[in-house]
Amino acid sequence: MLQPRQKTGFRWPPWAWFAVFACGAAAVWLTGDMTVGNRTPTGARPLEILVSGDTSGWIVPCGCTSNQSGGLLRRGTFIREQQSQHEVVLLDVGGAAAGTSPYERAKFEAILAGELLMGLAAHNLGGAELALGASYLRELAARTKVPFVSANTSDSAGQPIADAYRLVSAAGRRLAIVGVVSPRYAAADCPVSEPQAAVLATRKKLAGEFDSLIVLAYLPEDELRQFAASLPEADVVLGGPTGQSIAPVRVGPVLLASATNKGKFLVSLEPDDSHAGRWRGKAIEMTAELADDEGQQRNLAHFRAVLAEKDFSAAESGQRLSGLMTTLDIQVAGATSCRDCHRAESKSWEASAHASAWQTLVGQGAHVDSYCQQCHTTGFGWPGGFVSRGRTPERVNVACESCHGPADAHARDPAVHTPLAARESCRGCHDRDNSPDFDFDKYWAAITHGGSKE
Repeated sequence: MLQPRQKTGFRWPPWAWFAVFACGAAAVWLTGDMTVGNRTPTGARPLEILVSGDTSGWIVPCGCTSNQSGGLLRRGTFIREQQSQHEVVLLDVGGAAAGTSPYERAKFEAILAGELLMGLAAHNLGGAELALGASYLRELAARTKVPFVSANTSDSAGQPIADAYRLVSAAGRRLAIVGVVSPRYAAADCPVSEPQAAVLATRKKLAGEFDSLIVLAYLPEDELRQFAASLPEADVVLGGPTGQSIAPVRVGPVLLASATNKGKFLVSLEPDDSHAGRWRGKAIEMTAELADDEGQQRNLAHFRAVLAEKDFSAAESGQRLSGLMTTLDIQVAGATSCRDCHRAESKSWEASAHASAWQTLVGQGAHVDSYCQQCHTTGFGWPGGFVSRGRTPERVNVACESCHGPADAHARDPAVHTPLAARESCRGCHDRDNSPDFDFDKYWAAITHGGSKE
């Protein structure tokens, strides 16, 4: 049994010791507050900060194979599971867009909608966001209420594009979330000032209003590590783009981490109550073991409905277009133009998976998506090739010219060769993301025809 502390021979009577505990319990019952020294209140859900970054346009897992990591649908499930046990603060370092085309803007907005469904607290403006322009970002924030942050960006008139910070209270802690971006990502109408000075100025402004300073820093790895080492005033620096994710590591008093690489990872942080003011954490991969979240499935369905309505052309998609095919005076002729002279080869193609490549997209509902269309059509963006689902339905599937190049000139004069060597065309689509098990010899044997070695 605990004994009261003795002083100068005086002993507390038992009733007084009981009264101390009774008064304390009453105070807790009346105030509902058991926070001591910024620790999580007893019985409350513990705090967890979850951080994403560099989603790079990937709503679904990067690539089209089932074993790929990432995707908002899995992220949504993981975050929902964590929210059932923790008080979660969800942050994004930036880099959510993959381009500035109409198609990429639609995808960026769908990613932000997905983040808002998860309970996003702050989204830093990274390089991909700044490339979209100050006016668009302001209009988007006003329309969607997405909580952009950026302490060191402005428009060409010197006006801030977004709030410099967000103050978030969670599990008895006050968090100041500040966003910065590297000056190397400055855009024509989005100049960028020095990140460290911007953070220190914001910190001074917020003096006394926070317990932990969390900096979202969209900086390349060399800048990021130097930035963290030179900013001991911060408690946590969360960065990207760094090529690969960085599991939380201490740089002096600062905890540094990065969630990057196409949305495949989240960084999870929690207070380290064994060291006052410190944090600890880990990087977590969004693997196929995570089910698809229903809310994110609806968000994906809405995005695809927008794509179906817009029917973006290849030119509007921002997807890769072969410079050779768009500058030379050559045209896609279509598979029917090959059949008269290449009957055996055409029959071989008709029996191949290439001939039904479009149907694999239809079965997944992805046939409206420009990213998927580029490898499941013939001549995506080439003269005479695939323009869009509604405008050139005869150019769906992977036909002869996908590998051999536009054949209009060859069809008119057989002495004129098609411009591509078929053997060199495979890896444009059979890359690591979309075909990680690709074995050239095995795949080539399955599609070779006519005795051609090209």
